Amino acid sequence: MKYYFVGELEVTDQGWVPDYVKNVTGMVERHGGRYLARTPLVERVEGGRKVPAMMVILEWPSKETAIAFYESEEYRPYRQKRIAGAKNEFLLVAGEDVAKAACIPA
Repeated sequence: MKYYFVGELEVTDQGWVPDYVKNVTGMVERHGGRYLARTPLVERVEGGRKVPAMMVILEWPSKETAIAFYESEEYRPYRQKRIAGAKNEFLLVAGEDVAKAACIPA
């Protein structure tokens, strides 16, 4: 089953960003992931919470692959700089539709 990192970021220190983008994009791809969205173009359609300054969505072939990348020694220094230089909220989301699983064929 595919898994997705869904991240909301508000960069507080731009210093880490160029090096992160330059190096982490290829790193994600080498680990089997791919960016689906990495954009500040976020619009609220419903609800009242604050709209994030930056939204990131990455697709992974499995939960194990996503976690292995996130915890890898290769990614660690970039993750630490991102955490230090931005307000971050990252979620790991299963690529499943529970409504389909709950449907019983007639």
